[in-house]
Amino acid sequence: MRIHEATVKWTVSGDFPKGQYDRAHDWHFDGGAVVRGAASPANVPGPYTDASAVDPEEALVAAVAACHMLWFLDLARRAGLKVASYTDAARGRMTAGDRPWVDRIELSPEIAWEGDAPDEETLARLHHDAHENCFIANSIKSEVVVV
Repeated sequence: MRIHEATVKWTVSGDFPKGQYDRAHDWHFDGGAVVRGAASPANVPGPYTDASAVDPEEALVAAVAACHMLWFLDLARRAGLKVASYTDAARGRMTAGDRPWVDRIELSPEIAWEGDAPDEETLARLHHDAHENCFIANSIKSEVVVV
């Protein structure tokens, strides 16, 4: 079993009892990276959040997209293909209602190849297998699709 850790740090700034406090915080990772986090401006209006920070919903989408990409790259390499670049403008859809949640994550990878690109069937298989192997996609109930 592997353990993955992150430390989230927040200190009060503002009037906490009235809900007029800053939601910005820091995410600390084991390799030393620190990422500024905050509530989504769609959920908490300014000035109580930091629109330039990463919100948890964005982080979820990025984690799914990164996991898929890393598996895709490894599977393409194993298949003898050479990927020159991979860019994914991934999107997560939040449902409305009593208990909102990210119900769908759409991956939109654009891949440049060194040499010949694989045929559509091979490309579809690589994406399918990347999805099946992605630890993050296997850990959530959201639908994850490549569009």
